Amino acid sequence: MTSPEEAVISPTGWVAQQARLYEESGGTKGAVVQGAPCLLLDYRGRRTGQWRRTVLIYGRDGDDYLIVASNGGADEHPLWYLNLRAEPDVRLRVGTERFDARAETLSAEDKERVWPHLVDVFALYADYRRKTERDIPVVRLSRVRD
Repeated sequence: MTSPEEAVISPTGWVAQQARLYEESGGTKGAVVQGAPCLLLDYRGRRTGQWRRTVLIYGRDGDDYLIVASNGGADEHPLWYLNLRAEPDVRLRVGTERFDARAETLSAEDKERVWPHLVDVFALYADYRRKTERDIPVVRLSRVRD
């Protein structure tokens, strides 16, 4: 795994609280948000190079994790997604496990294939998609093998 350089936690109140609980418990608490499984995503800021941390709901596709850049249905991409496009090497905490991963935005075809599963995981994704004309990206997070 990459160096344990400390990540700056999202300034959004509930995200910061969830991220602290998740990390401080070693992944035994805070791994569910609004009834859906969540992970901690550590990513590098595209301007500062500083590690940042957010909490995201995830789905699965085989061994990979899927995250949705929904931004609550807003017309702009979330900042974490813009950073992943610039620097796709990330760190994850999923439950009690921490590991390095690589982010890749899914093709339109792959996104449509996994979208029903993601809506099953978190039904509001369907509402978010209807709410915006923006194409909501889905990102695959693949474990980096040593």
